Amino acid sequence: MDPNWNDNQPIYRQLRDRVVAMILEGVLKDGDPLPSVRNVAAEYQLNPLTVLKGYQQLVDEQLVEKRRGRGMFVTEGARKMLE
Repeated sequence: MDPNWNDNQPIYRQLRDRVVAMILEGVLKDGDPLPSVRNVAAEYQLNPLTVLKGYQQLVDEQLVEKRRGRGMFVTEGARKMLE
């Protein structure tokens, strides 16, 4: 992921868009885990709540699923839903 954020839209939205791009490019495939909220927040110096909000949008769009105690994973067929 590119660590440069722009001021045109909220960071959580940019983060969501980057994950979508990674799914479309095949970087993240069905069933792949997303990097943890904590890791992304630390790596890009973001508030964990910002990262969580971006991830939650992906969950709401059914592109990512939460697995309690395990993390977030790309939903089967997510790429097809985006194309």
